[in-house]
Amino acid sequence: MSLSRVAAGRNSVMTDAPLIRFERVAKVYGKGETEVHALAGVDLTINDGEFVAIMGPSGSGKSTAMNILGCLDTPTSGRYFFRGIDVGTLTRSQRALLRRNYIGFVFQGFNLLKRTTARENLELPLIYRGDSVAVRRKQALKALDLVGLSDRADHTSSELSGGQQQRVAIARALVTEPAVIFADEPTGNLDSARSHEIMKLLTELNRTRHMTIVLVTHEEDIAAYAQRQIRFRDGKIASDAATKTAAAQ
Repeated sequence: MSLSRVAAGRNSVMTDAPLIRFERVAKVYGKGETEVHALAGVDLTINDGEFVAIMGPSGSGKSTAMNILGCLDTPTSGRYFFRGIDVGTLTRSQRALLRRNYIGFVFQGFNLLKRTTARENLELPLIYRGDSVAVRRKQALKALDLVGLSDRADHTSSELSGGQQQRVAIARALVTEPAVIFADEPTGNLDSARSHEIMKLLTELNRTRHMTIVLVTHEEDIAAYAQRQIRFRDGKIASDAATKTAAAQ
């Protein structure tokens, strides 16, 4: 399915447009005395193939920005463009199709079905997409191979270590061949050694497969794997710069 079909013909695809663009995006929660400005007119561009870390203290707006980027929430004002499509013009169903076909998610808590095999966990998003049994199996095994777990295809999640479960979660994000992966604190439940294994895997996927990755983290050593660090404060972007550590690698 093309993004033009997601948009139901109301917009045209701009292949030379940035993958992601915010124009003065604001998000307000509550009213009156309880009103909170989670985002205050943010401008942001992320291009294909970038590896970006989004950082900031609690309440800075980074999680709100990620929810809007992932089409899990909508701005109060401003515009969000995905490959040149104004996401604000899409219906709820069209936004769901955009998430299903173009966006992969990795979460801190893995979100795997414990009594289901790794392969079956990967096949779930393909079932929702309507793929055949043969296609689902082929894509699932291909994604597991990408994260080095082809030999664990028939193991249930409860039989895997924390690091292996996060690898399965990354494979699940990859299985639909998305345009971008949004990773929200993907190392939050892992020890230091497993955390760096996961970050090396994400770095390799970015480098060899040109996978666009947007990572939310509060850990400096994890953010150092990204090529670019965007820091939020008080609902605004406080800084946006290349990562010195990544540039030196």
